[in-house]
Amino acid sequence: MIPILIAAVVLLGCAFAYQELRLRRLAASIKPAEKPAVEGKDAAACAAHVPAVATPSEEAARARKLVELLFPVHAWHGIPPGEKAPKTVNAVIEIVPTDTVKYELDKHSGLLCIDRPQRYSSICPTLYGFIPRTLCAEEVGKACEARTGLQGIYGDGDPIDICVLTEKNISHGGILVRARPIGGLRMIDGNKADDKIIAVLEDDLEYGDIKELSELKKTLLDRLRHYFLSYKQLPGEEKRQVEITHVYGREEAEAIIGCSINDYRAHYGAPESRLEQLRQLIASGH
Repeated sequence: MIPILIAAVVLLGCAFAYQELRLRRLAASIKPAEKPAVEGKDAAACAAHVPAVATPSEEAARARKLVELLFPVHAWHGIPPGEKAPKTVNAVIEIVPTDTVKYELDKHSGLLCIDRPQRYSSICPTLYGFIPRTLCAEEVGKACEARTGLQGIYGDGDPIDICVLTEKNISHGGILVRARPIGGLRMIDGNKADDKIIAVLEDDLEYGDIKELSELKKTLLDRLRHYFLSYKQLPGEEKRQVEITHVYGREEAEAIIGCSINDYRAHYGAPESRLEQLRQLIASGH
């Protein structure tokens, strides 16, 4: 009887945690992962190391499977960046090229919400979204500083953005795709690093064989640059709100993704240890 009661308590705790991910008590129980030192080093090169993910115990794996069957997965916190990240990543798509409304992740619920109607005629030419379990914070900011020579740059506090190229007409966002990064745009919004990773849809017939951004048609790259430079620009406004300082290739894109994975783990802890932390929290009676 006691094991059944314990299992019921654990299940109830899982439901509570998944519905209220930002409860202060639960957040306080998560010890941030140690951040790799980047001072005095090339931050982007340092970020190429993605932390090894610990293999959960058999008990934790069963619990995770049960939770996945019972509750919806949070689009940012519940989906891994990919088993082969940063070389191949999962991408949550928020908007598609036909959208005239900008959809954006609601960080609390994990659902997509309407951020705003697209202001003008500029429409994103690719699938656009984010890589789950990533965060643009300290390491991403350090990488930007190292490459640009600027000071006081920090990540924008969002998961890292990704543009996914495909020949297919995808009708709506709110979907998960697998993509292979080929490069990126180093975009700065004020003093915030807001990199845009450029990737190809895995096994896409037209773009799937592209391995480097340099293989991409210049016209498509120009359209991407124009969109990100103009989508916040007001008519008659002379000074741009954002700037793109560099266009970089696959190796650096993978390094920046590594930065964002490290930043996420530094702020939110190791995802693979969360069920064990929850179990300990319940066992402690808090």
